Amino acid sequence: MKAVPVFALASALLATAFPAAAQFAKSEDAIKYRQGALFVMGQHFSRLGAMANGRAPFDAKAAAENADLVLTLSHLPWAGFVPGSDKGASTRAEPAVWTENDKFKAAAEKFQGEAVKLAAAAKTGSLDNLKAAFGPTAASCKACHDNFRK
Repeated sequence: MKAVPVFALASALLATAFPAAAQFAKSEDAIKYRQGALFVMGQHFSRLGAMANGRAPFDAKAAAENADLVLTLSHLPWAGFVPGSDKGASTRAEPAVWTENDKFKAAAEKFQGEAVKLAAAAKTGSLDNLKAAFGPTAASCKACHDNFRK
């Protein structure tokens, strides 16, 4: 991907995240929004994981681009966890998202902090730095899945 389209996409996604909660006419819309954001973020995160774990060749430029997208996308899904979106045919969110919301928000913030470190590590162009930052980022992602996803 070229830098301009990546920046444009990231800017557009970030701009829509802030008013997102007000945009959900139905709880199913909120569920689709957060699942979509998490899916796209997971795709870019998986590309980094493949490089960090040796399943794909390391490409410094692609790693930096994917890490930047993970960082941008790490701010989006949380707007879709609005009251009332705990019920729905397609949700996999545990009730703890709402009953332990402070813990959920802290987990999201921890992931976002790790995403900052991951993006910085990827920008160094070093596979070793990417590996070192990928592990804690993946662990913060997994912790949220373990506690808040069915």
